[in-house]
Amino acid sequence: MGELQAARPWAERLDVSIGRSALVEVDLGHLTVLAPFGAEAGMTEALSAAHGLGFPKPNRATGKDGGRCIWFGRGEALLIGPAPDASLADHGASVDVLDAWAAVSLSGAAAVDVLARLVPVDLREGAFKRGHSIRTQVMHMSASITRTGKDSFLILVFRSMAGTLSHDLKQAMAAVAARG
Repeated sequence: MGELQAARPWAERLDVSIGRSALVEVDLGHLTVLAPFGAEAGMTEALSAAHGLGFPKPNRATGKDGGRCIWFGRGEALLIGPAPDASLADHGASVDVLDAWAAVSLSGAAAVDVLARLVPVDLREGAFKRGHSIRTQVMHMSASITRTGKDSFLILVFRSMAGTLSHDLKQAMAAVAARG
């Protein structure tokens, strides 16, 4: 019997720069969906004690690159980075979803213009500030988008859509670059 090998979402390392935007594959570490039992207060306290993160409000994210918790839907958050502490189980359900999602970082001065071609949401800095997060569509794919910096975004899609995401983003990057 053969040994199974973990495969990356993309056949090769995704690292593309076109015009004033760059697209890079991101290894997020652990991905765990957290769903509190009832009130979020217990989960918030446990998450803060274990990981130094708060349970995010709707359309928000907490933390930074070492560990992040993003709003992932009604009554759900996605813990990114650390493995969930066992104490979180007392306050809600936790589901490992690492194999279900693929992530990229889109950055650069043209990142907002690139996303404007693909996403039906205003992601300009005045409307979507650092630490904002949203579940939306990228073309026809369900996605989560979080602003991580002035000109940078973390984009997650279902792993099965990784190739489509990179294709669509590269086309939009090229179209924006062609405009000058």
